[in-house]
Amino acid sequence: MTSVHRFQSQIAAPISTAELRDRLGDPDLSVVDVRPMAAYNGWRLRGEARGGHIPGAVAFPRPWLESVDEKEIQRLLKAKGITPDRDVVIYGNGAGDVAALATRLVDDGHERVRIHESGWSEWAADEALPLDRLPNYDKLVHVDWLRRLLDGESPEAAPAGKVLLFHVNFGVPEEYADGHIPGALYLDTNRLEDPADWNRRSPQALDAALRAFGISHDTTVIVYGRDTQGHANEKWPGRRAGQIAATRAIAILRYAGVNDVRLLDGGYDWWVQAGYPLETVIREPSPIERFGVSIPQGPDFIIDIDEAKEILADQENAALVSVRTWKEHIGAVSGYNYIGPSGRIAGDVWGNCGTDAYHMQHYRNVDNTMRAYPEIAANWDEAGITPGKWVAFYCGTGWRASETWFYAYLMNWQRIAVYDGGWFEWSQDPIKNPIEVGEPRSEFAA
Repeated sequence: MTSVHRFQSQIAAPISTAELRDRLGDPDLSVVDVRPMAAYNGWRLRGEARGGHIPGAVAFPRPWLESVDEKEIQRLLKAKGITPDRDVVIYGNGAGDVAALATRLVDDGHERVRIHESGWSEWAADEALPLDRLPNYDKLVHVDWLRRLLDGESPEAAPAGKVLLFHVNFGVPEEYADGHIPGALYLDTNRLEDPADWNRRSPQALDAALRAFGISHDTTVIVYGRDTQGHANEKWPGRRAGQIAATRAIAILRYAGVNDVRLLDGGYDWWVQAGYPLETVIREPSPIERFGVSIPQGPDFIIDIDEAKEILADQENAALVSVRTWKEHIGAVSGYNYIGPSGRIAGDVWGNCGTDAYHMQHYRNVDNTMRAYPEIAANWDEAGITPGKWVAFYCGTGWRASETWFYAYLMNWQRIAVYDGGWFEWSQDPIKNPIEVGEPRSEFAA
């Protein structure tokens, strides 16, 4: 019997919208959304009445079944609660959209799989039915949205005024010259950071830099990076972390006062994988005379060492979150070839990141898009990092911290910041700045 026949004969009856609604919150039920992550986050990719996902649903985009290796698929299914001992309901854009995962689960021995045949469009059409979505989903744009915008169309949440697109990295103009998204300008993070300490530049320097780029406070700025392979012992390994560089730019632009800054989810790689064209034209920005407002307009988005110490002094209502590897956290390595001391800021909370200082796998999906935001929030909650607290993220010099800050911003957390100096600054004076090494007594390690 073929897998398709087994699917048809063994799968349980389809579940109706009414029954699924009544079962929401059932601890024995796993609801799985197989649509693209952009749809899960809130974009109306097919013109649905509303965007988002069924409350409590986990994201498992269907293409992962073809693009992810078997071991990783098994890990993801288990991590998302899609296991044989649970009831599983799968939904997407219709019955055909869910067949691949449903067949896969039945073949793996799942006996309690059901499908929501009518799909998301029916759920979204009924305003009485609840949904969840990423509050600021429109700041995390997808490649089809960007293509339509560049083609002169007016996609959902289209900017109302001037728009600038930037290819962002750390000192690699040749990467931009080799190929970039049509119309993109080049933004070197050195223009926004001071090479002496990697902190954001002074208000005067930022004003000059942004005007030189043609950016005013009411310009919509869209940024993306290109992630390439490398290793931490290169002279400047940060050159390879394009998407982290892009979020670093976002944090500084929002600090300065640019109101509308957006990230292309998946960056350059997703644009190329979609089959969209690149160009090699070296485009020069058109400078402007005025930024339009005084800098900074968002001073609370980036804090310095005195404020970091205020946070540490209020463990009940605040959290200084270390966005670093476990080896960095326990002091086994510093994480950087230009930082000597190792350890962590005494009293911080470990928030994880990835394999090294230039990777953020803990916060991204296997396809390099932003990890499903409920998973990020759940991991933070387990560590005591909650939206009601004053939360500042730190890493070595502010890059990884900026990516997590951006995700909290997308979730509409109200009091969030990047501790700009990070471990680089803190570790320079261990007498004034308490340091810990070794494994803490109890830690978040999700």
